[in-house]
Amino acid sequence: MQIDVDLAGRSYPIYIGGNLLNRSDILDRHVCGPQVMIVTNEIVAPLYLNMMLPALARFDVHTTVLPDGERYKDLRTLNSIFDALLKVPCDRQTTIIALGGGVIGDVAGFAAACYQRGVPLLQVPTTLLAQVDSSVGGKTAVNHTLGKNMIGAFYQPIAVIADTDTLGSLPPRELRSGLAEVIKYGLIGDYEFLAWLEEHIGHLLELDPDSLAHAIERSCRNKARVVAADERETGERALLNLGHTFGHAIETHTGYGSWLHGEAVAVGMVMAMDLSVRMGKIKTSDMVRVVDLLKQAGLPVRPPAGMSPEMFLTHMAVDKKVEKGRVRLVLLNALGDAYLSDDYATAQLNLSLSGFCH
Repeated sequence: MQIDVDLAGRSYPIYIGGNLLNRSDILDRHVCGPQVMIVTNEIVAPLYLNMMLPALARFDVHTTVLPDGERYKDLRTLNSIFDALLKVPCDRQTTIIALGGGVIGDVAGFAAACYQRGVPLLQVPTTLLAQVDSSVGGKTAVNHTLGKNMIGAFYQPIAVIADTDTLGSLPPRELRSGLAEVIKYGLIGDYEFLAWLEEHIGHLLELDPDSLAHAIERSCRNKARVVAADERETGERALLNLGHTFGHAIETHTGYGSWLHGEAVAVGMVMAMDLSVRMGKIKTSDMVRVVDLLKQAGLPVRPPAGMSPEMFLTHMAVDKKVEKGRVRLVLLNALGDAYLSDDYATAQLNLSLSGFCH
């Protein structure tokens, strides 16, 4: 299955299916020069690196294996990739292959954007979250201790290869984390998909191949459409951040990696819905319906104990959607209809935060 991200001269395909890691025909089509640098981590490398190498036999392949975890998505790790590239040395035609989950895709993507002012990037996501979200759209970044993804660049890959067979090795917690981003697509603009998820969430947790393929395809089509319309997040693309402003506050407060990204986003979506209820945009029954779906997916629906409204507000103030000192939030007019706005009463936001922080 192939989905195209339409960006005129920088358009690229997303390949979705099983047994793709060893497809030399796909790799030959998208590796741009004789040199390849595979960036992966200590968990993924033993599982999938050797599976991919035969398909790259005609290239001069090098690898750099990073430690696993969100806490390593920082400038020090980014510099270690530059060290590996320079020691070879790799030239401007070197293709960087990001083999792993969202952390690998983000940091390797940022390295590709920066090294010699930009080298080709091939995203090969191995987690559900990365396959449906972070590998598509060209957002690359590392974290700062004061804020998540605050140092980065928009840099589109030349292709995305989402091998669904890799999901069989995912720990259950990682699978559930990815489902948060899948549910997000239904909430922001695809009510029909949200209803489908309510019927099939059990099949997804059981790794039913047909259900997974449909969920990944539908998610990627939704994201590809939004990215094509608004590549650099000047408007509609910001809707993809439903729950993220609240969620990033949780991740920053707890220390990167303590909560998985999808877990924090799940709570953030509930908090955004709560504020939407207080503003009279959606019904309490709508929120209850989505909370039930998130619980069925095994995701948290409340922030960690000990977080105060002040803590949330402090972290939310360091957010890419802050404009003129005002935090813009993604809220809901209805299930399947999201909007971005700073037109909410501060008192309503404070009441909403207080309701979760006790």
